[in-house]
Amino acid sequence: MVCLHERRTEHISAQGWYLLGVGDGTGDDPGRFTLVTDATDLAHAEPYLHFLTYPGAHYEVWERWRSLGPAGLAKRGLPKLIAWHEYEEFPRGRIVFDTETDTFIIYADRRLQGADQVEAIRRAFGLEHATMVVRSDAHYQTPPPRP
Repeated sequence: MVCLHERRTEHISAQGWYLLGVGDGTGDDPGRFTLVTDATDLAHAEPYLHFLTYPGAHYEVWERWRSLGPAGLAKRGLPKLIAWHEYEEFPRGRIVFDTETDTFIIYADRRLQGADQVEAIRRAFGLEHATMVVRSDAHYQTPPPRP
């Protein structure tokens, strides 16, 4: 199944999950946000029914990043605040590929469904020329920010 769709989507570099709304961790600019992603090539995606999905979970990747500590995160270009927060505190989502419709589905927290955020996600995953839809999902609802 993957091989059939790789040919039709060869310009697509990856699909996976993402977080948006992670500040830079310095406190200097609380309005600054960073798109933090982890992805896999479609050839390595996990089949689930007629979908291809990222084989990892937010928690697993987040914990791997947290184990790097602030210095290790900074060295990899990741926000240092990952070391001090749980992944559930940030708006997040996942991208899956529907093999029946050749469509990428961006499941996202409603706070990530603005035009700027969707465009950033589209660019980060190489989906500029792909057919895609954006959907909400109860799994990707983030609690309101703390005061």
